[in-house]
Amino acid sequence: MATNIPTNTPLQQQIDEFIAEGASWLPTNLLQDLLRPIGQLMNSGAAENALKEGAQAPNFTLPNARGNAVTLSHLLTQGPVIMTFYRGQWCPYCHLALRAYQQALPHMQARRASLVAISPQTPHHSRAMAEKLKLTFALLSDMGNQVARQFGLVFTIDEAVRAAHKQVCANLPAFNGDNSWELPMAGTFLVTSRAALTRPSSSRGSTNSRAKGKVPYSCLFLSFGTDIAGSL
Repeated sequence: MATNIPTNTPLQQQIDEFIAEGASWLPTNLLQDLLRPIGQLMNSGAAENALKEGAQAPNFTLPNARGNAVTLSHLLTQGPVIMTFYRGQWCPYCHLALRAYQQALPHMQARRASLVAISPQTPHHSRAMAEKLKLTFALLSDMGNQVARQFGLVFTIDEAVRAAHKQVCANLPAFNGDNSWELPMAGTFLVTSRAALTRPSSSRGSTNSRAKGKVPYSCLFLSFGTDIAGSL
């Protein structure tokens, strides 16, 4: 399991180790089917559809792992907000990424920033994931990917590889509560009230969202990494 990989190495190294481990015991055809959506996204240029630096972030209200409503505009009254979109409890790469964010959380909090992680899974699965990984930041449920869609991140798993996902217990309808097989691309955003933003030096309630127009705050797209607090 991904959670057995040491946390004291860079996130990309942890991911590489997990892929290598999976290649040692998963049938080649199955592994290829599981990785195919990632390759398709990279080749399609779909990331270009994500909100860009300086865009206005859409406001939203989503339930956390305990069903309590969390609203972006309210979080912004307390300071900057780091939002990271992930796929769900079934995704081992997401386990690695969220563990890395947990490690970086004190650095974010020292800069008065909030961190929320958003996926289309139900609050029940978010709660189980938070407890397993000992996460202390909010996991929000964006059922139907309504918020992810506004951030330009949604894609659909091809029907041809859905059986492969089910073979590794990644039956998305069971986790997300719908039959769309839609997921968000992994993306991290810094939303802040500052008028001017600089790109980081590193290259690397209800069960539905209730969009209330646009939040008058700037949005900055960030790549995955545990050093994002350094850009605040």
